[in-house]
Amino acid sequence: MGGGLMESGMVPTVPAKKSLLTPKAIIHQKFGDKACYKVEEVQEETKTGCLGLAIPQKGPCLYRCTLQLPELVVISDTFKKKKDAEQSAAEKALEKLCIHQKEYNPTVQEAWDDLGGRLFDLFATEFLSSHHPLSGHFRAALQREGRLCGSVPISVIATYDAKISTICKYINSEAESNFLIVLSLVLRAASKLDNLVTSVDEQLSLQRRNPLLPEIIHALVDRESRLSESLSIEVIRIPSSVEKTVEPLVLTISSNGYYVDVIAQELGVNEASKVFISGTIGKASSDMRLYYNAPECLLMDQLSEPHVNLASHDKGSLNARASYLSGQEVFGDAILAAVGYSWKSSDLFHEDVSLRTYYRLLVHMMPSGVYKLSREAILAAELPMAFTTRSNWKGSFPREILCTFCRVHRLSEPLFESSIDLAGSCKKSKVQSVKKDTNGAPVTSSCGKSTGTIGDFKCEIKIFSKRQELILQYKPKESYKKQTDAMQSSALKVLLWLNTFFENPDMTTETLSSSAEKLGIQFSPDIFSKKFMFCQSVHKFGSTRHQSSKPINYSCINQPNNIVSDKACSICGDNSEITPSNGSLACVSYSISLVTEGEFLKEHIESSEAFEFEIGSEAAISRLEAVVTQMSVGQSSFFNMELPPQEFILAAAGDSAATQSLLSSRRCILEYAVTLLQVTEPLEERMEQALFSPSLSKQRVEFAVQHIRESRAASLVDFGCGSGSLLDSLLDYSTSLEKIAGVDISGKGLARAAKTLHPKLNRNSSAEVPSNETRSVLLYKGSVTNFDSRLYGFDIGTCLEVIEHMEEEDASLFGEVVLKSFCPRILIVSTPNYEYNSILQKSTSSGQEDDPDEKNKPKFRNHDHKFEWTRAQFNHWASDLAERHNYDVEFSGVGGKADVEPGFASQIAIFRRRDSSLKNVELEHHYESIWEWSSDNM
Repeated sequence: MGGGLMESGMVPTVPAKKSLLTPKAIIHQKFGDKACYKVEEVQEETKTGCLGLAIPQKGPCLYRCTLQLPELVVISDTFKKKKDAEQSAAEKALEKLCIHQKEYNPTVQEAWDDLGGRLFDLFATEFLSSHHPLSGHFRAALQREGRLCGSVPISVIATYDAKISTICKYINSEAESNFLIVLSLVLRAASKLDNLVTSVDEQLSLQRRNPLLPEIIHALVDRESRLSESLSIEVIRIPSSVEKTVEPLVLTISSNGYYVDVIAQELGVNEASKVFISGTIGKASSDMRLYYNAPECLLMDQLSEPHVNLASHDKGSLNARASYLSGQEVFGDAILAAVGYSWKSSDLFHEDVSLRTYYRLLVHMMPSGVYKLSREAILAAELPMAFTTRSNWKGSFPREILCTFCRVHRLSEPLFESSIDLAGSCKKSKVQSVKKDTNGAPVTSSCGKSTGTIGDFKCEIKIFSKRQELILQYKPKESYKKQTDAMQSSALKVLLWLNTFFENPDMTTETLSSSAEKLGIQFSPDIFSKKFMFCQSVHKFGSTRHQSSKPINYSCINQPNNIVSDKACSICGDNSEITPSNGSLACVSYSISLVTEGEFLKEHIESSEAFEFEIGSEAAISRLEAVVTQMSVGQSSFFNMELPPQEFILAAAGDSAATQSLLSSRRCILEYAVTLLQVTEPLEERMEQALFSPSLSKQRVEFAVQHIRESRAASLVDFGCGSGSLLDSLLDYSTSLEKIAGVDISGKGLARAAKTLHPKLNRNSSAEVPSNETRSVLLYKGSVTNFDSRLYGFDIGTCLEVIEHMEEEDASLFGEVVLKSFCPRILIVSTPNYEYNSILQKSTSSGQEDDPDEKNKPKFRNHDHKFEWTRAQFNHWASDLAERHNYDVEFSGVGGKADVEPGFASQIAIFRRRDSSLKNVELEHHYESIWEWSSDNM
């Protein structure tokens, strides 16, 4: 069992029993935000009790609700409360949709009786005039010619009547996954109603034994004959062989024709009963389905067998792509069409299905694809690697994406189970698989710690098949302060793991199991591979995340024109100095075109006037984020990229046919044009700027500059330099620094630092009177908890607002490494004072934007902070380090006053080495040299 689901190999098959949902909750589960409730006030008039005085009096205020769904519109009765009217409308909709609100759990015999009764109702004369979608098929069947007049295919009945399929599951549990069993059960039930329906020769159809009266038929036919001319409908043919490409077709349906007959003829059979129909593909409102041939060997007597299957079918004709989309085995060619009858109208509904639609369906089957489509940015967006804050997350939330993924793959809704640690004991509270708020309502912990770890909530996830086989289970290691964050983060972890499989479906079971184990995911390889068996045939196109991530060549900077360029990218425009940093929201406009090499033909593929993404969360393709982090607001960038998998391009392109032709005939690349429109700073910076002028970040820089000047330091290393904000600011001051170094674990941040520092260093070096004495600047990539001898013994080290982004044990390790191994003469460390947070968060309303219920509780200043210390905690940490490593330490800060509660907003420790001499150390190069500037090269 991969991932160690169960040592015995036995798989639990029954999840926890679900609680009974309200009608409105069931509607939300089925339709989400597509369900629209409109409540109106209704005034009823009453009369006085006096005879002869019919004076209208104002009655009580009542409410009526209109519920609009993609398939129908219902109106509730009147009620005194709005919520009762909404529930009434939802209940009426469930009745019309044949969705059972109450638990339906009949015996096998009761289910047989219900199945016979349902068939009796369907073939009753009254059903022909109903608004049920299936009634349109019955009326259309009356226009079929000859012996087929009034004949309705069993596959149509089984597909379009939800009650039939529900009842069949209680007779035979295999019916949910085996369409042939449903047909078999319908046929056997119909055979007992020979006074009403009968089989048509050996066709898989049913009809009334006693035909309808001619006048009834004429009236119904006249009602159906509103179409004065034929319809032309665009559909897609999916060949059974994956070596053949899908192709668009146009079907012509005459005004008196039956559309399933037309599809049957296109599939090479003579009439509709030989065509099987899948469930809905994509949006429920589109009624898009796959149509494919019934097995040639399938006869009525075979369907009458209790255990019917497709074992005798030619497996060589298995259609992997159609089977993948429909969730059931499809043999031979298939047609993807959006046509049928709906609850809204008795007329034939139809929409064109293009190649773009088909490829978007394929992309929608991938976890990252659901996110890309929700952003309408297939070639720009990526499923983020972390859930930071609700306000920074754009597009569908992880929980919603996971639910969508399970629905499109015909799995049960994922089960979310939250737990909270109450006074040291872990107590679990189960969460429904679908809630009214699909993002998860926030829950406040009354016993959360004010400092230390992030929080106490965890959320386990289980995913079951429709047969209640446990496919995977995720047990998180991390905990969160809020239930919402725990739920969304857990969902994202599962999605990212699933996405690794979809991007590389050929990976071995061992590799998949190893990645699952690291995350805390347990899964059954046998069941998992069975459920996603067609991925290897269909999803061979990989990922868009890491395509062409070549960085800009900084040696090509052209200072007079303010342009950075190389062969891969150019950035132009004036530098506004408003640049994105880690955690900020960047808003860009972009246009992506397919360009041929040599002939310079161009086809527009995708564009956006305002695409927002959080820097550092990998919510955009790596190349785009890398370029944007090197831009300032108002600047534009132009760069080319190698082609991502063609399926993504065809899903994004407006004219997929033209794009496909271009791709197949010429060598092409993608051309990106991007403009940075706006940058929204992280919440922490906005809070600080609202209360302090100059900002805390500027005050920290000035604090460091003061100590540099006082100490006459000649060398400085900034631990955790990020995008170089401190180093950049230091260049604006006159100091004694000759050598400056920065180290950070983020390559993107260092790239941004290099781009910012380079022109400023050049200007200063070429000035007649340089403002500072800087001779060299070096940037290294690596962890500050690792030692590198190249940074040993610097005059001054800084680590400003960095340690809180580490785990507490790593912060302690950093303190050990920097004082024991790096041995700077002076070390300045700053970190937020947790006690000051309540004041900061009162200064800006956005400080409470995520959770109104917690507005009276101090929160961490940044979602990425792993801890925040009080003054006592910080003093203890620093004093202990100083004592053990022969340093003196003093405490200060910026923002606020030391003698006024609650002290400084940003608390600072200044370590000074007692011993002025340095020992010799062995050469250890654990950092990667990213960028170097020297005044000697000017």
